[in-house]
Amino acid sequence: MVTSQRRSPDGRERITLREAEAGLVEHYTALVRLAYLTLPPTLSRHRRVLTAHGLVQRALPGFRLRKAAPRVPAQRPGPTRLGPERLGPAWVRERVLRTALAYERRPRRWPKSLPPPRALRPMLPVVWGLRLFPRAGGREEIALGQALSGLSADVRAAFVLSRADELPDAQVRALLEAAGVGHPDRSLRVARQLDAPAVAAAQTLLRSAEFNACSVQTRPTDLLRRRQRCRLAGAVAAVVAVGAVVLTATGSAPDPRSARPALGPVTAADLVRAPRTTGAGASRADFTAWPPRGVRTRDRDLLDRALATWSRPPRGTRLSRTPDTFTGPPPHGTQLLYAGEVAGDAVVLLHDGLRTVRYSEPLSPGGHAKLHFARTDSSDATTAAALVVSRTRGAARYLTAPWIAASATRDLLRPDVPARPVRVSAEGITEPLRGPAASGPCDSWPALQLRSSARAVGQRAFLVTDLGDLVPAHLTYTPLPGRGTPARQPREATGAAALASWAHTACHLAGLPEGVRAVNVSDFAGQPLPGGAGRAVWSCVRADTWRGPDEVSVRISCPRPVEGGRAP
Repeated sequence: MVTSQRRSPDGRERITLREAEAGLVEHYTALVRLAYLTLPPTLSRHRRVLTAHGLVQRALPGFRLRKAAPRVPAQRPGPTRLGPERLGPAWVRERVLRTALAYERRPRRWPKSLPPPRALRPMLPVVWGLRLFPRAGGREEIALGQALSGLSADVRAAFVLSRADELPDAQVRALLEAAGVGHPDRSLRVARQLDAPAVAAAQTLLRSAEFNACSVQTRPTDLLRRRQRCRLAGAVAAVVAVGAVVLTATGSAPDPRSARPALGPVTAADLVRAPRTTGAGASRADFTAWPPRGVRTRDRDLLDRALATWSRPPRGTRLSRTPDTFTGPPPHGTQLLYAGEVAGDAVVLLHDGLRTVRYSEPLSPGGHAKLHFARTDSSDATTAAALVVSRTRGAARYLTAPWIAASATRDLLRPDVPARPVRVSAEGITEPLRGPAASGPCDSWPALQLRSSARAVGQRAFLVTDLGDLVPAHLTYTPLPGRGTPARQPREATGAAALASWAHTACHLAGLPEGVRAVNVSDFAGQPLPGGAGRAVWSCVRADTWRGPDEVSVRISCPRPVEGGRAP
């Protein structure tokens, strides 16, 4: 609490340097979070982390300050929901907010191709040879980034103050007004109008230990490129001296790549790469736990071509997508899953939290690039267990998840035939596996049987099958309820009863729409047929799609053919 009232002639309260320092130290993490989320989302995560820390560390007054510090808004009378706030934290928050809002402001006639003037100034801390970034927040971070990317800086600040810091509306308006926002009421109103998923994502992310702009991970920059630059610097020392003068005048950056204007599209340097240790011991089993694999994960030219084609497909590109899949450009935070060579094509798999995109281009001259979009939001250990990396001549190759320990293939129409093991490369790519026949009689239906590692998500086996999409559909089974017992829950379709039921249902999968996420066969009733012809089972076949709507059908199956070859 403020022990004494110190007001300047204009009615604003004054604080001491010791109070400002105490407020900065006590609320350093929250201030860095406020600056990090208020800064332009077009900045790389490395640049935003350093800039956010620099803004907060420069919030204290300079050395020429006497004991009386600058001004803070006079406190309005009356308690708030959070109680009265001390002057030190309030003044530091206002100063951080003011500098963060002014970061992307451009003077009149300033070239749009150049960064804002503040982005060209040298600012501590400076990190050489390393790139810093917060821990990946998964789907919540991507959803929050997409929600804030289309907002102005003042609206982003209002969203963080009201949703993350949970300040009352009156205090948020006062802070925005003190920071130089012209219409604080409009900024707060727009922030309040964000949709419920964005608000839920923000509250889940910002209160979790996964996302913290003060707890960062480090990764070296391109070591080979650094060696080449060192050799070039030794050969042309005079040019380096001139370049040092230029960098001193314009403001040097830790990494030359991050000194470029970060207002363009996503490039290979911006891709998120999950650590390789997340495969077996990750707390989340979805596509965010996939580390980048393939022999061309460091091929910047290939990755840049894939991202450029995604952003703006050139003429001749063959586009395809599952229904209701957004085909907009890649957002910042897009994750690299795979980059390699498969069946004569260079293939890149990318994931942005809501979609998985497969880019392929022929290795030989001629031909056109292909781009396929698929919905993969809210995936889990089974629906994120494999991706179709290539499909040629009716056979598909799958890239299995890092938590898959064994793979096999089996024919659903022949439940008594055991599954055959499948060869899998060191990258996790299976051998070519024949898919269901596109036309003609349904005499077989191949399925992929996967077994997860016990260290990852618990050892279990499950079935998936190729329905023409990028992600194979997960197959489950619900057995008949016992007498006097409620309906049972779906289980994996690997037991004898499940395989026998699927043998009567597999051929019906050909009539399902695109974008099927999972299919469950639920046996809900059984009755004897007249004349001792056998027992008929009534089943409900439910196909869940990635876009939401379900396809439901009811069928009857007879284990043994009845007289005349027809069921009654």
